[in-house]
Amino acid sequence: MKRSLKERVLRLSLLFAGLVIAHFGVTLFLLTDLGADPFNVFVQGIFRTLSRFLHVLTHGYTHLSICILIMLVLLFVDRSYVKIGTLVCMAFGGPIIDVFTRLLGNVIHPGNPFAMRLLTLAAGCVILAFGMTIVIKSDAGTGPNDLVAIVLSDKLAWPFGRTRIAVDLCFVAAGFLLGGVVGIGTLVSAFLVGPVAGIFLPRSEKIVKFFLKKTCGNK
Repeated sequence: MKRSLKERVLRLSLLFAGLVIAHFGVTLFLLTDLGADPFNVFVQGIFRTLSRFLHVLTHGYTHLSICILIMLVLLFVDRSYVKIGTLVCMAFGGPIIDVFTRLLGNVIHPGNPFAMRLLTLAAGCVILAFGMTIVIKSDAGTGPNDLVAIVLSDKLAWPFGRTRIAVDLCFVAAGFLLGGVVGIGTLVSAFLVGPVAGIFLPRSEKIVKFFLKKTCGNK
């Protein structure tokens, strides 16, 4: 069934709201400085390997290049997963983190007590998981790195939480072997985000349906 312009705009707005929430969680996670998240360990490993030969590369360009490569593979496997929201996630994820970092950088930092940093890390992972599920259930697209777990979960009929853990561990292992830095934050993220996202998915679906019913009259 073809979606109306109103519904498409609402779904994209919900995606963007979820993106902001998710990257607020990512910012909390990163500011604790207890280890990069699994995907960024992978990006860091690729960046360190390639920078030996290509000195013009940056972490950001490497991140973008890997996301584009994942998108190209997904277009070949099943292009229905790649939507306009995928491009939105790619374009706005970094700037959102930059904004939250400027706002919170003086409050949350490595100088905080370890217990506080650990609690902030756990909170960031939970917030990231919630925002990520809003993005997924908006059905307007999601970030290329998140799509890896979603596609595998759908195609193999595996529970999303376990699939996310498996994908994150693969990112960590590959990144570590290539020179990426692994810390306690990496392990907490790998084992917490997937299962918590699995809990949030049905609840986030209800939230999205509520707004669609209120705004567009969808059943």
